[in-house]
Amino acid sequence: MENIEEFEREEDKLRDECGVVGVYLKKKDGAEPDFAAASKAYYALYCLQHRGQDSAGIAVSTGDDIQLHKAMGTAGEVFKTEDITSLRGRIACGHVRYATAGSASLENAQPMLVKSKIGAVAVCHNGQLVNYEQLREMLEETGSTFVSTSDTEVIVKLIAKSYKKGLERALTDTIQMIKGSFALVVMTDSCLIGARDPNGIRPLCLGKVEDGWILASESCAIDAVNGTFVRDIQPGEIVIINDDGVLSFEFGERTSKRTCVFEYVYFARPDSIIDGIPVTQARIKMGACLARESPVAADVVVGVPDSGLSAAQGYAEEARIPYAMGIIKNKYIGRTFIAPTQKERENLVFVKLNAVRSIVQGKRVIVIDDSIVRGTTSRRLVQILRRAGAKEVHFRISSPPVKFPCYFGINTPTRGELISSTHNEEEICKAIGADSLAFISADGMLEACRECSPANFGFCKGCFTGEYPMSVPGELNGKVIEG
Repeated sequence: MENIEEFEREEDKLRDECGVVGVYLKKKDGAEPDFAAASKAYYALYCLQHRGQDSAGIAVSTGDDIQLHKAMGTAGEVFKTEDITSLRGRIACGHVRYATAGSASLENAQPMLVKSKIGAVAVCHNGQLVNYEQLREMLEETGSTFVSTSDTEVIVKLIAKSYKKGLERALTDTIQMIKGSFALVVMTDSCLIGARDPNGIRPLCLGKVEDGWILASESCAIDAVNGTFVRDIQPGEIVIINDDGVLSFEFGERTSKRTCVFEYVYFARPDSIIDGIPVTQARIKMGACLARESPVAADVVVGVPDSGLSAAQGYAEEARIPYAMGIIKNKYIGRTFIAPTQKERENLVFVKLNAVRSIVQGKRVIVIDDSIVRGTTSRRLVQILRRAGAKEVHFRISSPPVKFPCYFGINTPTRGELISSTHNEEEICKAIGADSLAFISADGMLEACRECSPANFGFCKGCFTGEYPMSVPGELNGKVIEG
């Protein structure tokens, strides 16, 4: 077996690229624009903070111009009261970001804004383009210059290039050129636009708020501003929101829905509903399936906070083994937590997580986690549980082994860094020090989602199977699922 130390890293979770939001409030006769749109965008971003902590930004349309405030950090770090109150206008778009395409720098922070003689356009993008390099090269050859390394700037430039043809044509032309995953929120001086890629890989939904509308990556953000969820934006759909309401039209050919299944496993907040599937319900069903597929004699079931908790509940109910909060997460460790040495960074999980001795001591413990990426956290968790007196530690994972990189907006390590890509289940079990280890099957995971919403039958599962909904660069061995 290879030296497992190569998998020691300070982060051992996959990370979604970002969250997007858009707010449109109707014009009030005779009233000066206030900061209501920016305020709603801020609270929605705060609710989507789990989707990105590298940078945050909000752009607001005054009707004649677009104002922008963005910086590195979380929404709470980036925006002070005076920042929000200065963003006056009735249309807003906002973004929180993790860096997948492009580095974590202010130049790559969103929204991205371009101004020209015919108007201003701000773009927020969740996802990743697989033809970014070709499009950027084409634009550079025709005179465009770039200040970032983000694929979102390509989208902004393409829209601006066709803007003189009219907004609808510019959007359609752009969307037909870009390939990959995208949930887009686009703002002009006078309207708000949402668009979702033809496979629907990244989520986007529509809600109603007092005096207007909201677009967001997850339904929980609509709840956060006291809005009412209306529906998901469909794959291959563009919605244009103005004072006349919501205009919807499709672009290109209709394809099968391929929602990223990792939204249900890990990324999305438990209180969200994505494409008709309640996230918590899906995780409970995954846990129940895992119990049927991989039973083991034990005294207690515990979940790894936060996304492992619902799966642990489902496992315990199906296996008829007591469920308990046996692992506690320190909620006050943020992105600025200081770990100055490599050794301290490797041991950070001991600060983030701890076992409840009174629950696990002397017991056979089943631990439910959502995934194993590099194996670092799993190994530390076994050490924590044994230190607290656990007699046996049995690891159960509510997703299949992550073996392949993602090209559609997840910050996946390289294939060589994915422990399941280079080690089998028995080797991983030995490496993390558990008494047993089992993953849910791909069929079991998908069936758990389908049970929640039979109409939603299509998922992107490329990181598990190597089967992608479109051609991807550099993955010569990967299969492509057409349609």
